[in-house]
Amino acid sequence: MMKRIGRHPVFIRAVGSLLASYLKLVRATNRFVIDPPDIYDRLPPDLPVIVAMWHGQHFMMPFTRPDGWPVKVMISRSADGEINAIAAEKLGLGLIRASGGQKAHQIKKRGGMRGFVEAIRALREGANVAMTADVPKGPARVSGLGIVQLAKHSGRPILPIAVATSRSIELNSWDKASVNLPFGRAAIAIGDMITVPSDVDDNALERARQAVENGLNKTTQRAYELVGRSDGSA
Repeated sequence: MMKRIGRHPVFIRAVGSLLASYLKLVRATNRFVIDPPDIYDRLPPDLPVIVAMWHGQHFMMPFTRPDGWPVKVMISRSADGEINAIAAEKLGLGLIRASGGQKAHQIKKRGGMRGFVEAIRALREGANVAMTADVPKGPARVSGLGIVQLAKHSGRPILPIAVATSRSIELNSWDKASVNLPFGRAAIAIGDMITVPSDVDDNALERARQAVENGLNKTTQRAYELVGRSDGSA
């Protein structure tokens, strides 16, 4: 019975709405800094980017969006994903309902190819696309190839972004999710853009994947340092 209630659309929508309201509270009650402070002024205003983030560090990502930036976020079609999707919509983001996987059948089941095509279309139409770099169910903080393949085929650069708060609850989940808390300090750290040429071979694609992973790890570490904490990767 409880499982049926948990899957009911009314219940899911209520939880998603509550999550959005909670995240707005966290945003309103934390003092935010951005590093580098002028990063948004230095980005080309007419160039959509692929925003990279880690699983488990994503809750405050909607608040990294500057005014006027159209953003579509890739969210899985799972039950948890449905809650996140409702919250994302209420926070002003567009949706791409798909996720990747470790194997071909997982990618197909999760709508990965359809989501890939939709992401390319969104980028070509001028919207930024945000997605987690690591593949669902682990290993955490290991970038998959999907995000660099998207950069290769779309011609758009990858922008690593991380958010940390001085107060949070760290969950014992595969992605070591961090639930941000109100009434503290927060930091948005943004890394260097990573470009992936359309003619790269497999070796160069792997180097680009590693660059995304290193860039996100560095950015995450910097965000946590700015709020006086370790990056939570241990």
